[in-house]
Amino acid sequence: MQVLFLHNNFPAQFGRLGEFLISNGVDVWFGTQRKNSAAPGVKVFNYAPHRQPDRKTHPYVRSFESASINGQAVARAAIEQQKRGLAPDIVVAHSGWGPGLYVKEVWPKARYIGYFEWYYHANSPDILHFKNENQSLDEHLCRQGRNAAILADLVNCDAGVCPTRFQWEQLPDIFRSKVQIIHDGVDTETYKRKPDARRPIENLVLKGDEQFITYVARGMEPYRGFPEFMKALELIQRARPNVHAIIVGEDRVAYGKKLKDDDSFKKRALSELDLDLGRTHFTGLVPRNRYREILQASNVHAYLTIPFVLSWSMMEAMSAECAIVASDTAPVREMIDDDAHGVLADMTKPEAVADAITGLLDDEDKCRRLGRAARDRIVFNYDSRDLHQKLWRLIAKG
Repeated sequence: MQVLFLHNNFPAQFGRLGEFLISNGVDVWFGTQRKNSAAPGVKVFNYAPHRQPDRKTHPYVRSFESASINGQAVARAAIEQQKRGLAPDIVVAHSGWGPGLYVKEVWPKARYIGYFEWYYHANSPDILHFKNENQSLDEHLCRQGRNAAILADLVNCDAGVCPTRFQWEQLPDIFRSKVQIIHDGVDTETYKRKPDARRPIENLVLKGDEQFITYVARGMEPYRGFPEFMKALELIQRARPNVHAIIVGEDRVAYGKKLKDDDSFKKRALSELDLDLGRTHFTGLVPRNRYREILQASNVHAYLTIPFVLSWSMMEAMSAECAIVASDTAPVREMIDDDAHGVLADMTKPEAVADAITGLLDDEDKCRRLGRAARDRIVFNYDSRDLHQKLWRLIAKG
């Protein structure tokens, strides 16, 4: 059997599932925009849009034009890949950017599985979170236009998958029965506690009494509570001279409104807050093994998010038995019960986040209890080995 994954990035949500399928004798292909991508046993090819959306295109439909051009690129690349033997029985595509738009036209006999991460509403939970930021009617209508490609995939796919119930609930009622809630899964053998982990970053001189707060996100932005975390860190550092913060991520906005080129939320935090830069460590993006070591050395891991797509990092931190302080928001509550698998705090109040973190720093027994319970929840419910079997039953059905 031949399975084709389509995603602008690589390997994104499909990497570990691809490894599982290869180990079970499936012929796995991957189409992506990311150049120089490779993985053992995977036949990778690139597709590239031949142009960007026209500036004259109406802004409400510009995202659909972009998705259509992307889908066109996939179709053209697929014709070339047929010479290499590409004839998928099953195609799995990330929805929204357009790679799966024309799957049924190119491969009419293939079973098409859509991966649905987020559906946009003018009053969706992420927008309502920023209720004090007035949005124009144009902004609302542009946001609605982003659903055009997603709706096309919902109609055309044979079945769909969505990683969490919170994300699934954003889909239109009429399509929910077509989409199953199955998480991507966590590699619990990779992300587990290492009791003697002490040096989360290189060249850090240790005295012996240091405590480490970890924070991980793709970007440094309000969607992931970065401004609130930095304000909480200022309060913590003021009271705790032995506390270090390890901040993993890029100085950019991955989700939400972009700032001007010469501005960033990191720059704002460093200029506005009284931080001890000797105890504030920005790592940028790090390789997976370094990222794992940072989680393993964490005393308290902070995960803050508005009501939006849940990050893999929170669940990987749970698997690594981190004591977690997280935002008291719907996607987090799906995974963490307050005081059972972590501590939930109001992320809009940095002092509440700071109090929750210092409370855990003072209570090693509670940290261990919460960490063990967090890992148990992931192992019992979100282990990738179990979920890959479930995903495969959905993908191969019929």
